[in-house]
Amino acid sequence: MAREDRFQPMTQFESVLSAASQLSVDERLLLIDALAASVPDDHPPTHSPEWLAEIERRSAEIDSGAVTPIPWETVRERLFNRTASDRAH
Repeated sequence: MAREDRFQPMTQFESVLSAASQLSVDERLLLIDALAASVPDDHPPTHSPEWLAEIERRSAEIDSGAVTPIPWETVRERLFNRTASDRAH
């Protein structure tokens, strides 16, 4: 490996990831939430065929009434409450 290959400067992504990994768990969760909210609706992620099949299966369960979805706000609140509870112990 050439010397210049070993000492490539960090990409912007690597730099941001490195900085984010230094945040507290609460700060990382807030960052995840903010980043997810910043993705435009017209830029959906690309999924593997396996994940698309899982999405279809779960959607069918919801459509059939076999499961009741939980609103994101409730899931988010539970996540933050669990994190706060874990810190207290």
